[in-house]
Amino acid sequence: MSKITIKELAERLNLSISTVSRALSDSYETSEETKKRVKALADELGYRPDVYASNLRSKKSRTIGVIIPEITNSFFSLAINGIEEVARQNGYHVLIYLSHEDYEQEASVARLLLDGRVDGILMSVGCATTNTAHIEAFNKRGIPVVLFDRICDGLNTLKVITDDYNSGYKSALHLIEQGCKKLAYLSLSKHLSIDQRRKSGFVDAANQHNTTFEIICCSPDEDENIRILSELLSSNNKPDGIFASVEKLGITLYQVCHELNMQIPSQLKIISFSSIKIAPLLQPPLTTITQPAFEIGRKASAALFRALKNNFLFVENEEIIVPSELVVRKSTKA
Repeated sequence: MSKITIKELAERLNLSISTVSRALSDSYETSEETKKRVKALADELGYRPDVYASNLRSKKSRTIGVIIPEITNSFFSLAINGIEEVARQNGYHVLIYLSHEDYEQEASVARLLLDGRVDGILMSVGCATTNTAHIEAFNKRGIPVVLFDRICDGLNTLKVITDDYNSGYKSALHLIEQGCKKLAYLSLSKHLSIDQRRKSGFVDAANQHNTTFEIICCSPDEDENIRILSELLSSNNKPDGIFASVEKLGITLYQVCHELNMQIPSQLKIISFSSIKIAPLLQPPLTTITQPAFEIGRKASAALFRALKNNFLFVENEEIIVPSELVVRKSTKA
């Protein structure tokens, strides 16, 4: 059976094509009686609108792009759920792209999306991103961009983040209160603003309480991080409290402790940024700074759709801050 078109509906109802089109879109220009007649026949014949053609006419793709550095991190999985919920409510589709923490891949995806495939962009930058020209290019094309979680401080656009400085401060303070004398901060990248803010809060708390600390520069590569952390925890001057700035470093730290037969929390207390649902099931249960990942994704998506509906770009350096929560479990208990 061939696909029913608006033209066929119009011929059967003895109406113009424009009248049928307005009736199907529930236009105020068409009477309720006509709308009922048109929709009844459309349902009877199984009419389905040609969304692609409609999008071409409106010059809208009804699609948003999401660029994230990885998918294994539970934060991004939860954030995508929040993004997708708002997109669905607005009748939009979501295209998800991974940069794999690689700047060239991130820039390549951005160039791909610049050709009009999407109406707006939600983005969390990779740990190697320092040049933001590929992000600024969207503004030049009139495509709004909202950055979430991993942001670029120098870009004039809307950003949705958590209270990174306070979270870093609370983490160091908690370890100190649990009796730790030598702290370590696990940094994923010196380029990430969230890392810098978390580290800044951590350092301030340690300094204010005259507590020794060191900054450990880690890598996107898991094998390299295993080597780095194994050396750290095998040294004569190893820390007794560690704060992992991102989830994957916290999980790798647990693995290394297991391989070295290091007891948590008696020999080492661990706290990590993490939204992982199995944190309470780890042995021992992991103390976390838990981000409201779903809410951050939802707020970022809602902000993007406000821009799309009102046809504007973000021209000021705005930030929406969604607080995270310190959830104390056995990995830091004295």
